[in-house]
Amino acid sequence: MSYYIAPSFLKAVALHLVKNHLDLPNVQVPLILGIHGRKGEGKTFQCNLIFERMKVQAIHISGGELESPDAGDPARMIRLRYREAGEHIRKFGQMATLMINDLDAGAGRMNAMTQYTVNTQLVSATLMNIADNPTNVQLPGSYDPKPLPRVPILVTGNDFSILYAPLIRDGRMTKFYWNPSRTDRINIVQGIFQPDGLSADQIERLVDTFPEQAIDFFGALRSQIYDEQVWQFVQQVGLEAVSFRLLKSKEGAPRFSPPRFSLEELIHLGEQLREQQKQVEARRLSEEYLGLQRPIAQEYPHPSTSPPLSAAAPPPSSNHSFPQPNPQLPPEVAGHIRQILSQGYEIQVEHVDKRRYRVNSWQSCGAAHLKEWSQACAAVEQCLNAFPGEYVRLVGVDPGKKQRVVETIIQRP
Repeated sequence: MSYYIAPSFLKAVALHLVKNHLDLPNVQVPLILGIHGRKGEGKTFQCNLIFERMKVQAIHISGGELESPDAGDPARMIRLRYREAGEHIRKFGQMATLMINDLDAGAGRMNAMTQYTVNTQLVSATLMNIADNPTNVQLPGSYDPKPLPRVPILVTGNDFSILYAPLIRDGRMTKFYWNPSRTDRINIVQGIFQPDGLSADQIERLVDTFPEQAIDFFGALRSQIYDEQVWQFVQQVGLEAVSFRLLKSKEGAPRFSPPRFSLEELIHLGEQLREQQKQVEARRLSEEYLGLQRPIAQEYPHPSTSPPLSAAAPPPSSNHSFPQPNPQLPPEVAGHIRQILSQGYEIQVEHVDKRRYRVNSWQSCGAAHLKEWSQACAAVEQCLNAFPGEYVRLVGVDPGKKQRVVETIIQRP
C-alpha cells in the first residue's frame, strides 16, 4: 500500500532535516521544526512516511513522557534520547532526528487551571538549551568533551500558543502549519482506500460529503467496513470461547476477506460516525451529574435577554458613555458590544469558517484588548465585512484575571 505525502509537508520536513545536517556558512538554522494544526490531520503519520522515504532514523518521545513524579526525569530523558540520536548519526552515518509528539499536551499550559510543574519548566528550558547548543548536550552529573553531531528536532502539536514563548521564537523553532488542501485530502484518502478499489471519482465524492472531517475520520471509517465480518466471527465462536480462540488456539489468527461495499454504504457509515460525534458534543453529562458550569459563558441571542456575564464574581464596573454606533452595524451586535464594555471587560473579535467551526478552531480578526466603544465598533464592522461567509464572535476578557468570561457569536453563515 502506497500512501500519499503532501508536497508542502514533504518540503517543510525535508528542508529542515537536510539543512540541519549541512554546514551552511554564516546561516543560523533553527534546530526545531514545529508542525501544528488541528487534531486528526495526520501530522505524525506524514512525518513517519517521510522518515521511511528518506531513510531517517527517528527517536520518538511522547508528550505523555514529559511529566514524572521525580523532578528532572523528563528533561534528562530528552537529553538522553538526543544523545542517542547523535550517536546513531556518528556510528552508522545515517540521518537521525528526535521526534516529540504532542508537545503542547505535555509541556503547554492549557488554562489557568493547568498545573505548571517544575518538569514543565525544565522541559522548556532543556529544549531551549539544546536548540542554542546542539553539539554540546550533556547529561546531569557527567561531562563529555567530544561534540555531538547536530540532531534536528521535530515536534508536533495542535496549539503552540500555550507553549513557553521563548521556546517557539523563530531563532529556535521553524513553524509549519499543516492545513491539508482539498487535493491533499483526496490523495491521502485515496491511499487509505487503495486496497478497496474505489475510483478517483468515488474518493472525491466521499471527501466532499464530509468536508469538515479530519483525515483520521476516513481511517476510522475504513476500519468499520470489517465490523460485520468480525461480529459474525464472534457469534460463530461464542463470547465465552473468543478469548481462547484469539490468543491460545493453534489455528492461528482468523483471516477475513476484503469486504465488498458500495460508496453509498460507506457514506451511510460515515453519517453514523458523524452522528456519534454530535452526541459527544451535545451530551455534557458531567455538567449535569457534577453541577459543573462551562468555563466559557453561553451565547446570548439578544442583550435584553442576556443574564449577567459572571454570576460568581462580578467584574469591575466601568463608566462608559456609548454614542450611536455606525448605522451599518446591526443593533443587536452593538448591544453585545455595549454590554461587554459596560462590565469593564476588554473585547476580542474572532472568526472561523464552517469546517473549522465544528472543531472550535477560531482565528483572531487582528483585534484584541479593545476597551473603547469606537474602536470596538470599528473592529467588529471590519471583521464582519472581511468575513461575510464565516462565523464571527465577540470575546469578553477580564483584564485583571486575563480570562475569557463570555463568548457570543454575532454572525452565522
